[in-house]
Amino acid sequence: MPTLDRHDQVFVLDLGDGENRFHPDWIASVGAALDEVEKAEGPRALVTAATGKFYSNGLDLDWLFAHADQHQDYVASVHGLFARMLSLPVITVAALQGHTFAAGAMFSLAHDFRVMRADRGYWCLPEADINIPFTPAMSALIQARLAPQTAHQAMLTAHRYGGTDAEAAGIVDRAVAEDAVRTAAVELAQAQVNRAGDTLGTIKARMYAPVLAALRDTVAPLG
Repeated sequence: MPTLDRHDQVFVLDLGDGENRFHPDWIASVGAALDEVEKAEGPRALVTAATGKFYSNGLDLDWLFAHADQHQDYVASVHGLFARMLSLPVITVAALQGHTFAAGAMFSLAHDFRVMRADRGYWCLPEADINIPFTPAMSALIQARLAPQTAHQAMLTAHRYGGTDAEAAGIVDRAVAEDAVRTAAVELAQAQVNRAGDTLGTIKARMYAPVLAALRDTVAPLG
């Protein structure tokens, strides 16, 4: 399960050492960590990271298929997590040390910045290949955070971007060596700690108002 540590003014949320799929308990744990970051005072920023082969492999499809009657509520909870990260009143950086797929990739886009391993691992939106359409809110998030041509390619072709390709496409801000991913993310976050607070939260809320409205729609999250 996710664990939260603090290094000076930077919180580091480790998502886990498995596939870090969006099981309801995992979502709740991440939400509790974000509560702690948000209620803290003073300069601060947040890095999310993981340990092992995956940053996140997205939705917990095994859980979802076993609880099909909860499909809509489950998707709404995933959307809620994206909205929470997108509007968090601190600078957020995703440290992508491993595969970042589907909802995991969308979660990374809800961060302000991304640092990715250059030599191995992929960032990918595989929905076109696995026959699961993006919800309207997911589409809005992706298209708000990526350049139009990049969003078009990523969403329609399920292209797998390595770190260098992801940097060139503007998906990530930096592609670095494996042992530098977390350090680079913390350094990037540390440079932004003084911007935490209500003003930053308001800027994000207004900048992404249409996306946040879509993500927070619990009446018809599936479209």
